[in-house]
Amino acid sequence: MESGVMMLSRYWVLMLAVFAFSTVEASSVEDEVRKVVVDSTAQLVEKLNQEKATYAENPERFYSEMDAALSELVDFKRIAARVMGKNARKASKDQRARFLDSFKQSLYVAYSKALVESGAFEITVEGVQVNPRSDKKASVNLVVTSASGNHYPVVYSMNYGKNELWMLENVIVNGVNVGLAFRDRFSQEMRQQQGDIDKVIANWSAQIDVESEDVAVQ
Repeated sequence: MESGVMMLSRYWVLMLAVFAFSTVEASSVEDEVRKVVVDSTAQLVEKLNQEKATYAENPERFYSEMDAALSELVDFKRIAARVMGKNARKASKDQRARFLDSFKQSLYVAYSKALVESGAFEITVEGVQVNPRSDKKASVNLVVTSASGNHYPVVYSMNYGKNELWMLENVIVNGVNVGLAFRDRFSQEMRQQQGDIDKVIANWSAQIDVESEDVAVQ
């Protein structure tokens, strides 16, 4: 059960006040972010429970349904661009689009089975912190609790984008910055493939070890 929940924590992959404004305004932003995360998380869990039965017989449908639900909360396009780092500026529009698709698909393939088999769990929002330098950035502290009572800390990094929505742009699990780990992986793959971005995209894998504390946190 514990390994399943740890994989679940990873999946939630294949993610406290504004001082420049008055207390009322800061509280309003915090409340807004909290509501987005609480509502979106509840909808995701409900969708997961609805679609669990389809995974074994029709995994592609499961991926599609979960992608639709996750895309309401997760800014996959922004995350994929940050994973590519400076390579995103060098890549063509087609390459960026293909990596986005590869990135999402690899997450679903890597973690869906563990997610489906993880059993009962609870996700609690512990607190919200708006970035004091920008009211368009916020961190949300969550705890994933397994049926056995084990607790796993997760931090969502939220961004208020041009679409005027709060969306998740990164996740920290057990102190490991998942977005940074993926970006380091992409840079390493680029070196190994001698700068051939098409090979990196074609062979991309979302497997990372979030139990290791050797991954840098930014």
